[in-house]
Amino acid sequence: MAKILIISGEEFEDLELFYPFHRLREEGYEVEIASNKEVIKGKRGYQTKVNKMFDEVKPEEYDALVIPGGKAPERIRLNKDALRIVKYFFENNKPVAVICHGPQLMISAGVVKGRKLTSWYGIKDDVIAAGGEWVDEEVAVDGNLVSSRHPGDLYAWMREFIKILRK
Repeated sequence: MAKILIISGEEFEDLELFYPFHRLREEGYEVEIASNKEVIKGKRGYQTKVNKMFDEVKPEEYDALVIPGGKAPERIRLNKDALRIVKYFFENNKPVAVICHGPQLMISAGVVKGRKLTSWYGIKDDVIAAGGEWVDEEVAVDGNLVSSRHPGDLYAWMREFIKILRK
């Protein structure tokens, strides 16, 4: 079964981290969380321990990547190891699920150009400026990239991501 990495940081959108974490585990996948702190706290106050620090992650050990939103992407987008991880998954065409403000990490990693994706409306202009094709849909699938806008789209986001993982 596939091994999946979630990368996040302080003030993540709680549902956007915990929903895929448990949904993917429910499917039988091994899921780990990486961050720049040993314990991270979501916007709504939920905390989680992480399995690895960013600098300890060997992305080649994982089959897919999940990037939740909230304020976390803005907080970790300048972390060189977080960007190294994101770049690896795109350079190797591995499945990536991103939601809400998550594309901020993709923008900083330089992997948005030419990609069709959606996000929180507030970063639409950033996605376009980085060369992405922004769409206002509950879920956008572009090759191995699955993106959604906000917690209301969680069901569609994981439905499409799991389809890709099963291939």
